[in-house]
Amino acid sequence: MRHLPLQRPLVSLDLETTGVNPRTDRIVEIAAIKLHPDARRETWKRRLNPQRPIPASATAVHGITDADVATAPTFAEIAFDLLRFLGDSDLVGFGLVRFDVPLLQEEFRRAGQSWNLAGVRIVDAQRIYHLREPRTLSAALRFYCGQEHAGAHGAEADALAVLDVLDGQFERYPDLERDLPTLDRLSQPTRNGEPLVDAGGKLKWQDGEVAIAFGQKSGTTLRELATKDPNYLRWMLNKDFSAEVKQRVRDALAGQFPPRPAAPPAAATAAAAPLSDELPL
Repeated sequence: MRHLPLQRPLVSLDLETTGVNPRTDRIVEIAAIKLHPDARRETWKRRLNPQRPIPASATAVHGITDADVATAPTFAEIAFDLLRFLGDSDLVGFGLVRFDVPLLQEEFRRAGQSWNLAGVRIVDAQRIYHLREPRTLSAALRFYCGQEHAGAHGAEADALAVLDVLDGQFERYPDLERDLPTLDRLSQPTRNGEPLVDAGGKLKWQDGEVAIAFGQKSGTTLRELATKDPNYLRWMLNKDFSAEVKQRVRDALAGQFPPRPAAPPAAATAAAAPLSDELPL
């Protein structure tokens, strides 16, 4: 670490998991690189058996299959060893605050171990990136076109600026598709590479089915609820959910389950990755 003086060890932490819910998903691989103040470096890495099937959507991201971890230890079996490695180190990661740390806390809790974060300083490179690289139209015009947006927040000036930005993107990314259907798919928000079911993120695509994305029912498909717990879906219809969520629920109660829409092409997704807000796996 050339630019950050250390008074105590700093651990760079990353998890690969079964999904993107820090409360309910499980770790399938963990890597921790410890930097010491004297420049020594230690690496701790394990693959773990999550004690549940790894969804195909997760394997598509990190490449780890059920067979890869069939004989691996469980988190409970390595929890004490990991705690000892972390020690009193500070932490650094990308998306650490909203994903890796909460998920790791849940894993330690299930394993009956106490992970005391009192006094631990956490550096989240994703948060710094988002703070220092504004993603406004003015910033995009400056980045892609080298222009200052003198008429910012005037409707006509903004509309013209968008056209310049899109031209600038085509020039900067030669592999960016030049057809509207592909750009349409690329422009749709995603969760872990899957198209969003609703703008509020209350529902999600899970292995081709629409599933709940919140609370105790997270991960349960609407098809399963319509069969086994239709009262839960009726409860949703009487609560403050968006119209698009309620329409999905009404469709499920009527036995209608639409197919998953096409995902963005891999090449286009890769080109867009630097600006992604998706959670890691």
